[in-house]
Amino acid sequence: MEPPAELEALLKYRVRAVAIGHLALRYSMSWEQCPSMAVYFDEKQVIEGTATGFTNAAIEAAIVHCRALLEFAGLTAGPTPTSLREVALPRRPDDRGIEQFSGLMISVAEAVAYYPGSTAEAESALAYVIYLANKGLAHTTTSFTKHDDGTRLLEIAFRQVPELICNRFYIARGMEPPDYKLPERPRTA
Repeated sequence: MEPPAELEALLKYRVRAVAIGHLALRYSMSWEQCPSMAVYFDEKQVIEGTATGFTNAAIEAAIVHCRALLEFAGLTAGPTPTSLREVALPRRPDDRGIEQFSGLMISVAEAVAYYPGSTAEAESALAYVIYLANKGLAHTTTSFTKHDDGTRLLEIAFRQVPELICNRFYIARGMEPPDYKLPERPRTA
């Protein structure tokens, strides 16, 4: 079955949102101190503040989009915060899943195979992004801090989820994957 155009547009939007969040995360990881930011519309400054005005929103949106893409792929939180499991079938009637178009959901083993490091680290990263969407953003908890090992896991997930969707949904079906990687401007001193 061919995916409807609106699903393809949504997947492209989600993958690109993850790429934007990845860029924001990499910037924020590199800062000793958060720099200032100014936003312009038609060459008129409309917002000023710190860069977290962009980075926080982009990172949090990417977390939610990662969770949605992993669920589409057939993956959800496992029994521990560092594990995944396959989504239980049947899905709800209004849910879209990769198996509706390719016949099969992505297994945990397939999902972690795209990561060049250890499979345990890959699974932890993908599980962590789901955990963050479910607990770190949707609830106020004591278990989420920005400067723990989670930042490293989040960076891994932000790299891996778009690759997973592009390889297992687009390329596996002979479709051209979306061009989601962002051009970056080097900062001058």
